[in-house]
Amino acid sequence: MNRVEKIVVAGQSDGLVAAIVRTLIKQGHPASHVVAATPAELDFTNQLAVRQFFEEEQPQQFYMAAARIGVLRARGGYSPDVVYDYLMVQANAIHAAFRCGVKKLLFLGSSFGPPRQVSQPLAPDTLFTRLLDPPPEPYTAVRGAGIKLCESYNRQYGQSHGVDYRSVVPTLLYDPLNPLHPEHSALVFALVRRFHEARLQRQAGVGFGCSGAERLELLHVDDLARACVFVMNLPRPAHDACTGPLQSHINVGHGRDISLAELASTVASVVGYQGEIWFEHGPATGNTRKPLDSARLRALGWSPKVSLQDGLLVAYKNHLARWA
Repeated sequence: MNRVEKIVVAGQSDGLVAAIVRTLIKQGHPASHVVAATPAELDFTNQLAVRQFFEEEQPQQFYMAAARIGVLRARGGYSPDVVYDYLMVQANAIHAAFRCGVKKLLFLGSSFGPPRQVSQPLAPDTLFTRLLDPPPEPYTAVRGAGIKLCESYNRQYGQSHGVDYRSVVPTLLYDPLNPLHPEHSALVFALVRRFHEARLQRQAGVGFGCSGAERLELLHVDDLARACVFVMNLPRPAHDACTGPLQSHINVGHGRDISLAELASTVASVVGYQGEIWFEHGPATGNTRKPLDSARLRALGWSPKVSLQDGLLVAYKNHLARWA
C-alpha cells in the first residue's frame, strides 16, 4: 500500500465513511491524504459538482460507500425519485472518478434484498441469477447496477488505462456509535433501549410480537471498513483468482448468523436485564435467514475481529452517554 497516495472516501453513509477513514489512518495513511465526502459536503446527484470535486482532489484511490436502507425508507420507500437519486449518486461518482484518472476504486453493493429461493448461505454468484426479493428489489437492483458499472469500466479500460474497479457486498451492518446507521443499527439500539428501560423499571418480562426465529447476520461497521481496505489492496492476481469479469464482487459477512431471540438475549445480558424474555408463538415471517458465504474473503486472509458482545457493549455505553 502506497501511503502517500491521495484517497477519497465518499458516500451517503456517514458512519461507514468515518469507519473507512479511521481504518486507513490507523494503517498508516496521513490524515491529510484521506478525504471524506458525505452529502453534507457534496451533492452527489449534481454531476458538475462531483466532477469538480474529483478534479480538485485528484485522488489515486476512491471508496464509494453504500447508501443506507433507512434513508430510502425515510424518504418515501422505493419511489421513482429515490431510486433515481441513488442511481445518479453512484453513476456520477464512479464516472467522475474514471474521468479524473482514478485507477483504484472500491464500490459497496448490498445484500439487503437477496434473490428468491436460493441456497444458504448466499454465494456471490447468486446475486444476479434469480428474481430479487420484494419489496427492496429496487434498492438491490440499484446497488447491483453499480457493480455492473464497475465491471464495464474494467472490461473496457482495464488493459488500456490500468483501471481496477472492485466491489464488495456486505451483510447487515451495525454501528455502535450511530443509532441510525447502517441497515440494522436502528434494531440494535431499539433493543438496547428497550432492555435498559425494562431494567430501570424493574419489569418482570419483555415481550416481542414476532416468533424470534428470524435470523440475522450482523457485522460491525469497523470490520466492514477493514474488509474494504483489505480488498482494495489485494494484489491483482489474488483478487482475480477469486472473482470473474461478470462476477467481480466479494461477499463480506461475519460468518455466523443468530436468531432474533438470541440477539435479544445477548442485548439483555449486556444491559444487565435479568427478567423473562418471550416471543409470540407462530411461524417466523419474511426471510428468516440470509447469511452471506464469505469463504473467499476468509481464504484470502481477512476475518472479523469485533465480537457481537463487544460491539453491543460499546453501543450501550454510547447510548448511556446520549441519555446522560
